[in-house]
Amino acid sequence: MADAAPDEREQPGDTAPGDDERGGGGRFWSWVLGAVSLVGGLTWILLNLGAPIPPVDIAVGAVVALGGLVLLMPHRVRLPLRPAGLTGLGAGVAGTVAGLAVSATAVCCRYAYVEGRGFPFKWLSRGGAADDPETARRVATGAGWDVDWPTLLMSVFVWAYAGLLILTVITLVRRRR
Repeated sequence: MADAAPDEREQPGDTAPGDDERGGGGRFWSWVLGAVSLVGGLTWILLNLGAPIPPVDIAVGAVVALGGLVLLMPHRVRLPLRPAGLTGLGAGVAGTVAGLAVSATAVCCRYAYVEGRGFPFKWLSRGGAADDPETARRVATGAGWDVDWPTLLMSVFVWAYAGLLILTVITLVRRRR
């Protein structure tokens, strides 16, 4: 492999193109997930250009699209399978838990108080309604938290792709040296 481009040289833990540990079916599903992610991420960006907070939505779309691109190009970006999986899982869980630090509250409509937590998506919420805003806030604070499971899974997915992108950058920088 003396004539290979710097980012195509084999590294410890790499698999040769024909020796994929996942087998043919794993490559197929990786390609499907990559294609869906690329199209979905680009669509997300286009649909949310006029959103109230476009930088967050554009960043989410970019992470998903770039993660999909990494999955579609295993011949250009060969990531070690086990570290990639562990990085994705760790970043997904850590980012979702850290996202709980982001909180948003709203008082609305004679009078409802709603609090949501999570980043980039609000997946944990509680709320209450009363005749005045302060009572509504107390009712909401005393209420239990509700988990929106599909939104939680999407948050983990986005953070896992962010971890995969970080691993990709680190891998490519290491191979250039």
